[in-house]
Amino acid sequence: MSTPAPGRSARRPRTASAIRAEPPVGTGVSGPTNIRSRIVGARTGVLADFVVAVVRFLTIAGALAARIGSRVTAVVTPLGWVMVGVIPAAFAFGYGLGWLELVVVGWAGVVLVVIAALYLIGRSPFRVTLSLVHRRVIVGEPALGAVTLHNPTGRRVLGVKVEVPVGDGLAELAMPSLKAHAQFTNDFAIPTLHRGVIPVGPVRTVRADPIGLVRRELIWTDTTELVVHPRTIGVPSTSTGLIRDLEGATTKDLTSSDVAFHSLREYQVGDERRYIHWKSTAKTGTYMVRQFEETRRSHLVVALSLATSDYASEVEFELAVSVAGSLGVRAIRDGRTVSVVVSTVTPDFAKRRTYAVRSLSTLVPARLLDDLAVVDASSAALGLRDVGRIAAETSAGISVAFLVCGSLVTATELRAASNSFAVDVSVVAIVCNPEAVPGFRRIAGLSVLTIGYLEDLRIALARSAAVA
Repeated sequence: MSTPAPGRSARRPRTASAIRAEPPVGTGVSGPTNIRSRIVGARTGVLADFVVAVVRFLTIAGALAARIGSRVTAVVTPLGWVMVGVIPAAFAFGYGLGWLELVVVGWAGVVLVVIAALYLIGRSPFRVTLSLVHRRVIVGEPALGAVTLHNPTGRRVLGVKVEVPVGDGLAELAMPSLKAHAQFTNDFAIPTLHRGVIPVGPVRTVRADPIGLVRRELIWTDTTELVVHPRTIGVPSTSTGLIRDLEGATTKDLTSSDVAFHSLREYQVGDERRYIHWKSTAKTGTYMVRQFEETRRSHLVVALSLATSDYASEVEFELAVSVAGSLGVRAIRDGRTVSVVVSTVTPDFAKRRTYAVRSLSTLVPARLLDDLAVVDASSAALGLRDVGRIAAETSAGISVAFLVCGSLVTATELRAASNSFAVDVSVVAIVCNPEAVPGFRRIAGLSVLTIGYLEDLRIALARSAAVA
């Protein structure tokens, strides 16, 4: 048995529990880093436990007070807060100065506060639904919404006040008391004086005392949108005679696939074998294929300027939107290829002007009118000259182009926009000017239609088709 060296004490062997109890060497971790360690550190004992208990109680009490405070502030109106301040002040000055009148005011305020609190007691066992008679309407047409209140309980419930935000306004509905399992529907009108998208809802019920000290709102539904379309006019297909005359006409462009035969040429890699002319091939000993003249297919383009510098008034702009919608809807219903483009608005903080056009949906008339419902004139939008140029560059195979603008566009700008298109494209400018007499004129191969009302569009198109 070995003995320890002189001057050194013998070390006792460490047990497994002792090894686990010691913190790892070199990790820098001396203990837990929770809230307790930040308050009392590594201290133990009754005093440390008491301090931790006090802090825990204050934390829970603070969270509870914050929750209660948020609920109170959500239901107490500004008048209610004034009353909360008046009551203690009336008691303090009334009893302190011996003013009986102030004491009466204080107790009257207490009574009002108690009565107001009674209006907040209880829950509303309702089922509320919001519906719109039509999701899409035309500007100026009546639109209706409906709020249905259902009582699913087996007892009668009291009436309630219902509020429905409608755009920037508010519809207030008084719903009556309902017996068990009964329901009541209340209709309200939605103003459609301007096109656009009107948010309707959410429906909320309101509990408030007669004085207006408290107000409790409960949200029951989501927001529903009503799309207000621009007014359009039915343009008969016969009015677009200039498009019908172009349909099927041959051009000077040659193609390997069409119906108008032009000539024969030698076979090239990539040509379809079905167009090989076998008799000529047998005579020449070389594969010969048919070559065709390209047949024109009508591609209608409607370009609408959104620049405020092109319009003298808001009435002109709304008329232009209606014209673009009327032309696009007619072309879609006729099954023609149509593109409706509008100016792109340069962002407010952009370094450079944005030169582009935005294409609207032309799948179905409703989608096109949905897009036109939200277009707005802007001083940062491209003018008609740039819109026409970009539309000519980005749209292929154009046969007819309609340029829709206001009365402030000059003849020079109209010619510049028209010259951006190919020479075989029929360009028609429609100038919207309620102050001018409707008319038709030609400017250097450009047809210019001036209309004062939307109803003039049908007559103007028929006149341009006859001249063409």
